[in-house]
Amino acid sequence: MSARDDILAAVRAAVATAPEPPAVPRAYRGHPSPEGLVDLFLERVADYRATVMRCAPGDLLATVERALGRRRSVIVPRGLPIELPYATTDSGHTATELDRFDAVVTTAAVGIAQTGTLVLDHGPGQGRRALSLVPDRHVCLVRAGQVVSGVPEAIARLDPGRPQTWISGPSATSDIELSRVEGVHGPRTLIVVLVDGA
Repeated sequence: MSARDDILAAVRAAVATAPEPPAVPRAYRGHPSPEGLVDLFLERVADYRATVMRCAPGDLLATVERALGRRRSVIVPRGLPIELPYATTDSGHTATELDRFDAVVTTAAVGIAQTGTLVLDHGPGQGRRALSLVPDRHVCLVRAGQVVSGVPEAIARLDPGRPQTWISGPSATSDIELSRVEGVHGPRTLIVVLVDGA
């Protein structure tokens, strides 16, 4: 036997008769109403310096148009639930080609209220990872029904076999002196469009 085996055997013997630890209370995980979740999500998204827009399903196209402003160099993934006639549908553009677009419009798989995080699993309407990371402005559509309380609830909704991109605000980094710089490695502007009643 090696010294390692001796140590592991001693540890196993010491814990063999130890009682089960008490359950950790989880009462701190309050679950607000669905409307409260959406409000908390939007508050946290705004805390990250993202722009928040809220609309009814029938106003989605007009709201996206306002989010894009005069930008007409827009790329979208296949499966986007609205049609932007002037937008280019992604067909595997290179990073250099994606960089020429002013904006991208995608959907999300889930929104996390406690952290203000968007999660894209790159399904229909979300596109591949580079699509949401290269253009300077990212307009992300989230349905109210996709907002969950915390990370455990989000993980329960996600397929672990799919690629995921977790987004908490526009791209930002800080140097040693903690000077915040935005847009270094991704979109400088994130606009979250929350679609009520969907």
